Amino acid sequence: MTHAVDAAAPPLVLETFPLGPASSVAPWPTLDPFLLCVHHRDTYPRGDGTLGPAASLAGRALGHDFAGIDGWRMYHGHKVPGFPQHPHRGFETVTITREGHLDHSDSLGAAARYGQGDVQWLTAGDGVVHAEMFPLLSETEPNPNELFQLWLNLPRASKRARPHFSMFWAEDVPRLTLEDAQGRRSEVVVVAGRFGTATPLAPPPESYASHPEADVAIWTLKLEPHAELTLPPSPAAEDFARVLYFFRGSSLQLRSLRSGAAERLAPRHGAVVLAQQELVLTA
Repeated sequence: MTHAVDAAAPPLVLETFPLGPASSVAPWPTLDPFLLCVHHRDTYPRGDGTLGPAASLAGRALGHDFAGIDGWRMYHGHKVPGFPQHPHRGFETVTITREGHLDHSDSLGAAARYGQGDVQWLTAGDGVVHAEMFPLLSETEPNPNELFQLWLNLPRASKRARPHFSMFWAEDVPRLTLEDAQGRRSEVVVVAGRFGTATPLAPPPESYASHPEADVAIWTLKLEPHAELTLPPSPAAEDFARVLYFFRGSSLQLRSLRSGAAERLAPRHGAVVLAQQELVLTA
């Protein structure tokens, strides 16, 4: 996405857009080289002992269940929720878990059960077939599941790269707890792109994120009520942009540290901003 910008007085926000209702799993708008960003949140019931739900599946369009009946979906699964074997090629998937678990298996021979803050980075490259299922592990308690998945394009020279599978376990993913002048806290999870003193884990070798000049950043931010958090400016080219997704909360203000200009972002909206500005977020 390209934007015409007055370098003498760049706008605080280039564009805003709605994210849709919280119950939706429709993809959110992205900027190149990101191809997709989707937020999954399902309040799964207790499990039936075979990793599926201990609940009736009647009335669901099994094989393509995206309706969100009772707050959860089977997706393409018939007995266990999730996405059975399917192919990818020419891009990467970055899966950021927040709650619940995923079972991954692929044609590279890799398999992992991960969740609760773990991150998976899969470079499809020349082609890979994988499955992503959501096992309902508890048979006595509900099994809530929440994650983000991003698709990140590969540079032209890496489209046919050898596929690569990486796991970033939660205890290894850099996390910052920052306090503003009033002692209110913010938490930053650094998946890609340096944030202050936090250096991310190394991305796959063929990724756009492996090129420093691309300055690919993936962060999740959580602010206490009224907390202020300053996003560091990017050292990248002047026309680089960032996308903020305000997916949970009642109020978020964006303010330029340089000009003092401020704009309030409505709940469940996104904003495109220039990456070079030092931006203060206030919950």
